[in-house]
Amino acid sequence: MSTDAPDSSTPTEAPIKLSAVEKIKQESNYLMGTIDQELKDPVDHFNNDNLQLLKFHGSYQQDDRDLRVKLKKSGGGKAYSMMLRCRIPGGRLTSDQLVAHLDMCDELGNSTLKITTRQTLQLHGILKSDLREVIKRVNECGLSTLAACGDVNRNIMCCPAKRVGAIHSQLEQFTDELTTALAPQTPAYHELWITDPDTGEKTLADGGEPTPSNNPVIDEPLYGPTYLPRKFKVGIALPEDNCIDIYTQDLGFIAVVRDEKIIGYNVTVGGGMGRTPSAKKTFPALAKRMAFVTPEQAIDVAKAVIIVQRDNGNRSDRKVARLKYLIANWGIERFRSEVESVFGEKLADCTEDDVHGFDDHMGWQAQGDGKWSYGLNVENGRLYDNEKIQFKTAFRKICAEFNREIRFTGHQSIIFCDIEESEKDRLIEIIQEHGIPTTEQTSTVRRWSMSCVALPTCGLAITESERRLPSLIDSIEEPLAKLGLSNERFTIRMTGCPNGCARPYNADLALVGRAVGKYTLFTGGGWLGNRMAEIYKDAVKDDEVVDEMIGLFAAFKANREGEESFGDFCSRVGVEKLAELAEAAPRP
Repeated sequence: MSTDAPDSSTPTEAPIKLSAVEKIKQESNYLMGTIDQELKDPVDHFNNDNLQLLKFHGSYQQDDRDLRVKLKKSGGGKAYSMMLRCRIPGGRLTSDQLVAHLDMCDELGNSTLKITTRQTLQLHGILKSDLREVIKRVNECGLSTLAACGDVNRNIMCCPAKRVGAIHSQLEQFTDELTTALAPQTPAYHELWITDPDTGEKTLADGGEPTPSNNPVIDEPLYGPTYLPRKFKVGIALPEDNCIDIYTQDLGFIAVVRDEKIIGYNVTVGGGMGRTPSAKKTFPALAKRMAFVTPEQAIDVAKAVIIVQRDNGNRSDRKVARLKYLIANWGIERFRSEVESVFGEKLADCTEDDVHGFDDHMGWQAQGDGKWSYGLNVENGRLYDNEKIQFKTAFRKICAEFNREIRFTGHQSIIFCDIEESEKDRLIEIIQEHGIPTTEQTSTVRRWSMSCVALPTCGLAITESERRLPSLIDSIEEPLAKLGLSNERFTIRMTGCPNGCARPYNADLALVGRAVGKYTLFTGGGWLGNRMAEIYKDAVKDDEVVDEMIGLFAAFKANREGEESFGDFCSRVGVEKLAELAEAAPRP
C-alpha cells in the first residue's frame, strides 16, 4: 500500500484557501514551531501559533474562567495554565504509572486528576514553566503525550475488560500495534521534551517516540507535513460489549469472532459528535459500516482510511473538516472505493455481526484465571481528596498494597485487576475507609451518567457540566425510586457545549450547553450507542431541567411497552408525542 501524497505536478482544480490552522501546520517544521524558544520565555502563556502545535504534543492552554472578572477588575491578565493529556491505548496502565500521575497532579498541577471519556488521564493547572518537567516525567514512567490531541489519530479506545483467552489478547495486541502504526514520526516531540534543552543529550527512557539521529530526515509517510484536516478517533469493540461507543468513532473495528477467535473486523467509518448549532452545515453523526477486513489487512486499511481523509478532507473550514463530512458529501460507496484504491485491493462486505450489548465492567467480574477485577465508579472521572472523599489517598494505598494492573473505562471509571479471592474484602475495605461509595452503593442512574470538564477550565464551555451533573443526579434519584425506576439502565450525558466530548448525541438522555444557564435536551438514543438522539426541547433553563427530566421519566413509566428501554420508548413515540405524554403523566 502506498502512503505517498499525490504528485504535486499533477494538474488539479484551483487551490482552495486554507484555514489559518493549516498554514500554521504547514510552516511548523513538522510540529516544532517556536515552542522551544517560548519555553525559555518567562511570559506565562504561549502565542496562538504554538498553541495549535502544542495540541499535537498533548497539551492545551487554558485559564481559570472563575477568576476572569476578578483579575480584570484588579488590572491583571488571565490565570493561565496548561492541560496535559496522556496517550494510554485501551486505558491500560500499571499501578506505578497511576501513582506517578497522582504525584504530578499534586506537585505540578492543581491537585486533581481526570479520567477522560477516551480511557486516558488529564492533568490540569500546569504552569507553562513546568510543562517540560511534566512531559518528561510522563515519559519517564513509560507513557507519552504525543498525539493525545491535535489533527492526528488520538488515543485508541478498546474494551478494558481483563479476560484470559485469545479474544481479549488479540484485541489488546491489535490496539498496541495500531497505536504504533498510526503514530506521528516527527522528531520534534523527542527534541522538545525528551532531550536536555541545553546539551541536547537524551535524558530519559521515553515512551517509545521516534528518536532523531544527528541529522534526522523528517518524514511523515502517513500524515504528510500538514497532518490531518481535523482530529481523528479510533475504537475497537466486541459485538456483545460496545463499552467504547464504536459508532461515535471516526474509524471503528467491530471484532468478528468464530470459535473463540477473532477472524477479522467489521470496519465502521465517519462517526463524530461535534456540532455548532449556529452552523447548519455541522451535525453529529454515527459511523457507517464499510467493509470486513482480516486481522492481516486491518492496519493497512486503517492507514488507507486516514490517507483518504488526509488528501480529501476539508482544509479550508475546520467546522466541516472531520471525516464524517467527507463521507456525507461522497456517500459510503465512493468512500469505500477510494479506500480500496489506496489499499490496493477490493474488500469484503461486512458480516452480519454488529453491536448488541454493553458492559460497563463495574463491580466484581471474573477474569477467567481464578482472579477478579473490580470496577469502581468514579463520578465524572475526577480524582480528588477532600474532607468527605479521598480518591487519591485510597488509590495510592491500593497501588502500594496490591501493585496490580489498572484499567480505565470509556465511562471515566477505573478497574483494579488481578485481585485474588482472598483479597476482595481488603480492596473494598480500603475504598470504604476513604469515604468512596462502592459501585454497589452507587445508584444505577449515577453509574450510567457522565459529563465533560466544562467550566472553569474549558475555553469552549458555555454552561456548567462536571460541576452540575452530580447535584442534578441527586435531584432525580428519589423521583426515579418513587416511579419504581431505580434499577432502570439508561445513559445520561451532559456537556458544557455542543462539541459533545461526553458523547451526548447517542445517549438515552442528554443535556448540551446551549447558552449561559440553558441546555438543549436530547432524547431517544440508547445505552447501546447505535442510534442518534433527537432534540426534545431547546434552551431549557437550568432550574427547569430537573422538572423536564422527571416528566420524561413519568411518561416512560406510564406508557412503556413491555420491557422496552427508556431510549427505545422515547424513539418510538417521537419528540412531539413525548412532550404531550410528559405533560399528562402523573408526577411522583
